[in-house]
Amino acid sequence: MKPKTELVRVIKTPEDEICLDKTGRKNGRGAYICLNQACLEKAKKTKALERSLKTEIPEEIYQTIAEEMI
Repeated sequence: MKPKTELVRVIKTPEDEICLDKTGRKNGRGAYICLNQACLEKAKKTKALERSLKTEIPEEIYQTIAEEMI
């Protein structure tokens, strides 16, 4: 458990687009992960984001999220 300020929200929009929500206010189903590469890799390995967002996430999306986190 971490404070919400140390996390970033990954959302699945109503148009089925997966993206980062840095404001925390966009519409869509969301999941929170911490702001480092290790957390993203762990979420990818355990498919935690896929379970939370209830959709399969392609490799390109993980790469895009990693680039946006920097």
